[in-house]
Amino acid sequence: MALKRKYYSGNDFRRTNSIEELRQFARRQVPNFALEYVEGGSESERTLRWNSEALDSIRLVPNTLVDTSSRHQRTTLFDQEINSPLIIAPTGLNGMLSHRGDIALARAAAKLGIPFSLSTLSNVSLEDVAKEAAGRLWMQLYVMSDRELTRNIIARADKANYEALVFTSDANIFGHREWDQRNYRQPAKLSLRNMFDVARHPRWIFDVLIPNGVPRFENIIDFMPPEAQTAQGGVAFVPKLFDAKISWDDVAWLREIWPRKLIIKGILNGADAKRAAELGCDGIVVSNHGGRQLDSAVAPIEVLPEIVEAVGNKTTIIIDSGFRRGTDIIKAIALGADAVMIGRPTLYGLAAGGEAGVSHALSILTSEIDRVLGQTGCRILKDVGPHLLA
Repeated sequence: MALKRKYYSGNDFRRTNSIEELRQFARRQVPNFALEYVEGGSESERTLRWNSEALDSIRLVPNTLVDTSSRHQRTTLFDQEINSPLIIAPTGLNGMLSHRGDIALARAAAKLGIPFSLSTLSNVSLEDVAKEAAGRLWMQLYVMSDRELTRNIIARADKANYEALVFTSDANIFGHREWDQRNYRQPAKLSLRNMFDVARHPRWIFDVLIPNGVPRFENIIDFMPPEAQTAQGGVAFVPKLFDAKISWDDVAWLREIWPRKLIIKGILNGADAKRAAELGCDGIVVSNHGGRQLDSAVAPIEVLPEIVEAVGNKTTIIIDSGFRRGTDIIKAIALGADAVMIGRPTLYGLAAGGEAGVSHALSILTSEIDRVLGQTGCRILKDVGPHLLA
C-alpha cells in the first residue's frame, strides 16, 4: 500500500493534510507489526489494491455556476440526522494502537455526530464503551461456533441500549493475511526483528503496554479457556471460534431475537441484498471486509449500482472498503449509498494521536466532502447523483 512519494515528515499530526499523510505519521508512532495488522490484506492483496483502483477509475463531472454558499453534508440515517454520511467501522484490536482505543474512536464519532460500530473483538468491553462514550453506538457481531457466546453478546448489547446490531457475514472462514503473519515467529510471538522495532517506540510502550499490558479481547474473555485469556493466547485462539456453518437461518434467528436495527455486513451481489431485505434486515453493508478475507473479490463500489437497483427502496445501503478521500465518499453517494463506513483512516488517526487523532482524520474527510460538494455544484447530499459521474 505504500506510495513511492512521501508527502509529510513533520512532528505534529494536526498539520497533516490528507489521510495518506496521516498514515505516514502513524507509521512512525507505533511498531511495524501493529500497523501491518491494520493495513494488511489477504493472500496476494489483489482485493486490497482493487478497492482503491476501482474508486480511482470513476471520474466526476461537475456542474458549474451554482450557488453553493449554504451547502452542508448532513443526512438522515435510520430516521435520525447525522452530521456527515460517515460511520466508524467495527475493527478489532484497537487497543494495540492506543490505550483504550475503542473509547477514543467512539468519543470522536459522538463529537462529530455520527455512529460508531464496536467490534466483538474489541479490547474494551461493550459496557465500558456505552458508559464512557455518548452518541450512537452499534454492536458488530460474529455468529461464532459457540452460540451461547453469540447470545451473550446480543443480550449485553440489548441491555446497554446499542442502537443496531451489525452481523458480519463474510468471516465464516478466517482470512489468511500473509504479511501480518510474517511478523511472528510463531502464533502471537513476534519475530526478533519486530521485537527490536517495538523497543524503538517508547511512546507506544508507555501508552499501550505499561498501563495494563497487552490488551485482551474483553467482550469474549469469559468464553475463552484460561490459557487463551492472555493477549497472546487469545490471538491464537480466536480464529478457532469462527464458524463455517453460518447461514441465512442465522439472520432469521437474529431478526427474531434482536429488537432494534439489524444490519448485515458483507453483501456483494443483488441476490444476497434482496434476501437480506426479505428477512427483515434494516440495512446492509456492501463490503469485502477491506480486502482482508477473499482475495480477488469484487470491489464494493463496482457492485453498488446492482445492489441499489435490487433493494434501494427497501433497506438502508452502507458501503465500505478502500475509502480514503472525500471524492471517494461522494462517488458512493452518487451511486446510491446512504452512508460510508470508514475503517483504516480513523485507525491511522488513532495511532497518530488517540482521540484527537481520530477527530483529525474525520475532519480531513468532512472538509474534503464539503469542498467536493461545492466544486460539483451540490448544496446538499440529495443533489449528488449518477449525473456527476463519468
